[in-house]
Amino acid sequence: MHSKIEFIMKKDLHPANYRMVVFKDFSCNEAFLTRSCTASKETITWEDGNEYPLVRLEISNKSHPFFTGKMKFIDTAGRIDKFNKKFQKFTKA
Repeated sequence: MHSKIEFIMKKDLHPANYRMVVFKDFSCNEAFLTRSCTASKETITWEDGNEYPLVRLEISNKSHPFFTGKMKFIDTAGRIDKFNKKFQKFTKA
């Protein structure tokens, strides 16, 4: 059973909105809970049953080739298609 850890911080050092936040990498569906002051409009229920702000990530250490050792192309915003369309006129037939 986990005991609740209380963090004592120096006064006037951290922003007022410094709190627990869930960061979720949607390319591999992995998430982690940490402290942050990043703004978020979404929330998620974490494994402990509490609700925390959610920050969506396109890539993290769980999906980045440097950390995983696997080369995987992630095209979440159609960037490859945009690039190919833009430079299509320069390619030889």
